[in-house]
Amino acid sequence: MKKVNIFFAEGFEEVEALTVVDILRRAGIETYMVSITGEKMVKGSHGIKVEMDKTFNVITDADAIVLPGGMPGTLNLKAHEGLKKLINEYNASGKLLCAICAAPTVYGSMGLLKERHATCYPGMEKELDAMEALTDAVVIDDNFITSRGVGTAIEFALAIVRNLIDDVTADKLASSIVYE
Repeated sequence: MKKVNIFFAEGFEEVEALTVVDILRRAGIETYMVSITGEKMVKGSHGIKVEMDKTFNVITDADAIVLPGGMPGTLNLKAHEGLKKLINEYNASGKLLCAICAAPTVYGSMGLLKERHATCYPGMEKELDAMEALTDAVVIDDNFITSRGVGTAIEFALAIVRNLIDDVTADKLASSIVYE
């Protein structure tokens, strides 16, 4: 079974984060909500508190990392040295690195997108520091999947399912949730 760790920081964007959790779990992917704060309860950018499955210090290896956007969540993700180290390890192994909204700028700030096409929340393209910033809803380039924001969260999650499982599973799931 495929495994994914989704990292939550104070100020995460609730819709982006929880849509991905929901879609991946519906697809049968073992999906963990991981707090980088050291606390099991993390508050989103709109004041919604979500209880995490794990804290950063007890994570296990996975097939992919997902970073939800939101402010100041993205800034908090950028500041976490342990997460940056983990991202570099995953990238060196060719594992899937996914981010939505402002969060692709985490990868950009680490210099990981210089040779990649990527997308992010409109207006943050400079911080993306990508070879080319695109305006597509979802951009896949090698082991990176990036997306633009709340309105693209379902498409982003389905792209992760397609990558980790297959098109048939993603298409069935899209149909079952009436995503057209």
